Amino acid sequence: MDFKFSRFLLLLGFSLSLLANAQVPARDGETSQNAAKKRLPTGVLLVKGAWASGSDSTTPIPEGGGILNHLYRNDYFGLTYGLPQDWTQKYAGPPPSDSGAYVLAQIRPADSSPGGVRGSILISAQDLFFTLTQADSALALINYTKDHLSADDKVERPPTEVHIANHSFVRFDYFSPVAELHWYVLATQIRCHVVQFVFTSRDTDLLNRLIQQMNTMKLPAEADLHGATADDCPVCLKDYASGENVIEREDPVFTERAFNPVPVRIIIDTQGKVRHIHFLSAFPSQAKSITDALQQWRFRTYLRDGKPAEVETGILFGRPPQTHTPPARAH
Repeated sequence: MDFKFSRFLLLLGFSLSLLANAQVPARDGETSQNAAKKRLPTGVLLVKGAWASGSDSTTPIPEGGGILNHLYRNDYFGLTYGLPQDWTQKYAGPPPSDSGAYVLAQIRPADSSPGGVRGSILISAQDLFFTLTQADSALALINYTKDHLSADDKVERPPTEVHIANHSFVRFDYFSPVAELHWYVLATQIRCHVVQFVFTSRDTDLLNRLIQQMNTMKLPAEADLHGATADDCPVCLKDYASGENVIEREDPVFTERAFNPVPVRIIIDTQGKVRHIHFLSAFPSQAKSITDALQQWRFRTYLRDGKPAEVETGILFGRPPQTHTPPARAH
C-alpha cells in the first residue's frame, strides 16, 4: 500500500471516528437522541453508504480483529501481534473498500509515551480476489507499490524475501526526502490476502527494532509468500463460482437502483452449499437480495487429496470498477 493511499485511509478513519463520537445539542422540547437523528453538522455531506457485513456472527471475517490487553488479534488471519510498549490505537480504521483494501489496525506511541518517540504502525490487508492492481501474490503487490512510488520517493531496499517469526515475508523500504520519513513494509500472504505491516518514522533505528519485535508474533502455518492453505481452513480459489463448478444458481433481484460494485466472499461447504457470506461493501437491500439468491446456489464438491473440502472464493455483483480506455486516434 503506497503512502498516498495509506494517508487517505488514515484520514478517513479519523473523520469517521470524530463523526461517530460527535455530540449534537438538543433544541427546546427535543431529547438529545431525537436531535441527533434530525440535526446534521454544517459543512458535512452525509451519505448512507455501502458497508461490510457477514451472514453470521460466529464465522471470523477479515475486519473482525481488534486490540485487547495490548495484543492485536485477528481470528480470520490467525494472527496475534503484541504491540510495542507504550504504543496504542487511538482511532479505528474505515470499513473495507470495494476493491478489498482493509485497514486492520493503526498503532502509534501513546500520548504519555516517554522519550518523544514518533512513528506509526499500519496493519493492512489486500484481498487478491478484488484488487485493481492485477497482483496475484504478496511479491507482485509490493513490486506494484515500488513501481508506482511518487517521483520524490527513493527506494532504500528493493523487495527482498526475509523470514519473520519463522515465516516468509517480502520486505520493501523507501524514503521521502521531502517529508524526511522512512517506510519499512513487510508483507506475507494468508487466505488469498496480502497482509502488510507498514512501519513509518524518521528514526531508522526505531523501525529496525519494531521489525525485530515482529519475531514474537504468532502466524498461521500457511502464512508465506506462496499462498499455501492450512488443513483446517477452506481452500482459497479465485473464480471458483463460475463455469461448470456451479450446478444451480439464482440471480439476485435488486429492489433499488444502485451502480456500485458489490464484492462478496463466500465459503462453500463440503456438500456444495454456501455456508457463509461476507460482503466487503454492500447496501442493506443488496446484501439481502444477494443472500437470498446465494442460498439457492449449488456447487460441485471440491476434492483436496481425494477428500471433500470447503472452498473460499469471491464473486463480484453489480457494476464492476471502471477502467480508463484511451480514445482511439484518428487516422
